[in-house]
Amino acid sequence: MSLSTKQQLANALKVLMLTKSLEKITIKDIVAHCGVNRQTFYYHFKDIYDLLRWIYKTEAIGSILDYKTYETWQQGFLKIFQYVEDNKEFCMNTFHSMGRDHLEDFLHSEVFSLVLNVVNEISTEYPIADDSKRFIADFYTFAFIGLLTSWMKTGMKEKPCEIIKKLEKLINGTIKRAIYKY
Repeated sequence: MSLSTKQQLANALKVLMLTKSLEKITIKDIVAHCGVNRQTFYYHFKDIYDLLRWIYKTEAIGSILDYKTYETWQQGFLKIFQYVEDNKEFCMNTFHSMGRDHLEDFLHSEVFSLVLNVVNEISTEYPIADDSKRFIADFYTFAFIGLLTSWMKTGMKEKPCEIIKKLEKLINGTIKRAIYKY
């Protein structure tokens, strides 16, 4: 029942965000849409931003868990782009709202984890300090998030698979070279 209720609340927020900006949506709006009371909302989430994080974590990031290796990172990034494209109104509403910081922080955390896994996998061949690994992962994380947000700002015209092809061509071998330099 708990997961079902969380999903109901998530669906309500997503539906409401099709017609209202995130700042204008209240918990009262969400629970009214679901037919539950406010306490039910607070049983599951501390606020609307907590619900927003849960949506992104379960829907967007849940789909990339199997793509955190050197051989599969491209599919993980493609899944993120496809999620944004498939949920354009919801993601753009978040992007253009006070929820943008939450979205970027969340993306940074999840993408950093993906990239750090790749760095750790590659670095088994080379002795490298953990802080250097984190620096390399942070650099590529910011590059990816910058690419994603730029794509969103310009109307998402380019197909995600084309962006990933360009990214793969650009990045291929650079993480290994960065590790080697450290």
